Amino acid sequence: MNPRTRIEEMKAAVTTKAGNPEVIELQEVEIPKPKTDWVLIKVKAFGLNRSELFTRRGDSPGVVFPRIQGIECVGVVASDPSKTYPPGQQVAALMGGMGRFFDGSYAEYTLVPLEIVFPFQSDLPWKTLGAIPEMFQTVSGSLNQALEIREGETLLIRGGTSSIGMLACQLAKTKGVTVLATTRNPDKKQALLDNGADQVVIDTGSIQKEVRKLFPEGVHKVLELVGTRTLKDSLQCIAPRGIVCMTGILGNEWTLKEFTPMGDIPSLGRLTVYMGEASNLSQPLLQEFIDHVEAGNIHLNIDSVFSLHEVAGAHEYMEANRAKGKIIVTT
Repeated sequence: MNPRTRIEEMKAAVTTKAGNPEVIELQEVEIPKPKTDWVLIKVKAFGLNRSELFTRRGDSPGVVFPRIQGIECVGVVASDPSKTYPPGQQVAALMGGMGRFFDGSYAEYTLVPLEIVFPFQSDLPWKTLGAIPEMFQTVSGSLNQALEIREGETLLIRGGTSSIGMLACQLAKTKGVTVLATTRNPDKKQALLDNGADQVVIDTGSIQKEVRKLFPEGVHKVLELVGTRTLKDSLQCIAPRGIVCMTGILGNEWTLKEFTPMGDIPSLGRLTVYMGEASNLSQPLLQEFIDHVEAGNIHLNIDSVFSLHEVAGAHEYMEANRAKGKIIVTT
């Protein structure tokens, strides 16, 4: 039965205007109407992402407020006019302008383009499944497509206690990579070691000397999750022909005030970025990863679970960098 015959309105955490977390308000809004080549999803859970913080603050170009944010979700199909997926099918949706150019997942229902929807089957709890879509897409793309990690290499994860950093460490270890992870908080060192890191460096903002004490020639690859604040220093940590991939902006700064390529990038060093889209993910890859989680081969680091009326508080928690893993919201 189409949910619109049962209910006309839904609860949604609406970002009313650009600003601090309190601009996010729980409201009753109309359920989106199904339309051709779009899928109406009953949202069960979604993860919070750093990019949503920037969007909320007004730093994402082209975003018009009020807006229901949320660039990913898991749930079940409520209506699919194309009949690609039957009602009740478990699905994930992510990216493609979701939560920026059209309303996203901070709601009980979301209407998204068919091409960003991925079906799966799992008995995992929704709060666990909610941690997967964007996190897995980002980690897999960063490690395999951008950094092209190989067995026997050394990988520095700058921002190791983030949800992306924690999962990246686990996936890199499955490929026989030596992992060096960083944290600014000495109290989080053991959590990184328990997660599989071979070495942990306390990040003071400048760690190149510490890294080269451990690896005199430098590391082969760097996954830069802090962003522009530490990018120059990360570049000085790589070995000849090493690669730095900037994927995250935990430091909350988009741009570098000064950057000298011939100087800041070591000779023969390579700098890239990963800004993945739904097209970087596939249904078989997603299902395979979910199966690994279900079998206990991969442990997802979920820091905390909030409810839909607590999204503003969840944003405040995320912005304060208090989490040691993924922040999840369930509906």
